[in-house]
Amino acid sequence: MPRFFVRADAVSVGEAGQKQISIIGEDAHHLTHVLRVRLGEEIIVCDMAGREFVSSVTSVGDTVLLSVVSERQTDTEPPYEAIVYQALVKGDKMDTVIQKAVETGCSRIVPVRTGRCTVKLDPKDAKKKTERWQRIAYEAAKQCGRGIIPTVDEPMDFRLAVKEASQMELPLFCYEGDGTVSLREITKQTEHPAQIAVFIGPEGGFSVEEAAFAESCGMRMTGLGKRILRTETAAVFVLACVSAAYEL
Repeated sequence: MPRFFVRADAVSVGEAGQKQISIIGEDAHHLTHVLRVRLGEEIIVCDMAGREFVSSVTSVGDTVLLSVVSERQTDTEPPYEAIVYQALVKGDKMDTVIQKAVETGCSRIVPVRTGRCTVKLDPKDAKKKTERWQRIAYEAAKQCGRGIIPTVDEPMDFRLAVKEASQMELPLFCYEGDGTVSLREITKQTEHPAQIAVFIGPEGGFSVEEAAFAESCGMRMTGLGKRILRTETAAVFVLACVSAAYEL
């Protein structure tokens, strides 16, 4: 069954007391001209606030109107908020990180400028990139049945990102250098955190100075096993391990 997202204020109560939903813009065009939905056909609509509605199409066009058949709290969200702080990476690797991080349960993605990043974005490029990345997150959320659309921020400087991430209940700084504790051991020590930060470096990794700063801010320095993971793999690996520890 197709799944779409609307703002909470798109759900209203009609004259007969029946809940109804209005879908406009690109999603209305997609429903009308690509999926070619018919009157009476059912789709799932999420309000991005934890509710999902099985809804029947009552009108198609520039605005698609639906009548709510049933509603429930979504059961596809993890019992924690996971924020991925991903160093900027070249090519389409960032697209992959965002898509897979959404599929594995993150709620927010923060691109980070680090010392060894090869990608340099001026403010105009950063805005365009962020809009594109947000669209990728939206499509991934639809595909995998999420109850929310994870947000993608504009790129943030390393030190500011570390200071923000360190305030989370479980702030993970993934580092291949010495002095780390295994992810398995850390998750054993921390029961059911409400917020988890996952900090991932670029292709060249974090510098010693960056790692020292992160540790001084209270980040939990963690290793990801004996194998070297690509930057576009690391966040997904951590989110999968976190899911196994706290969700599955």
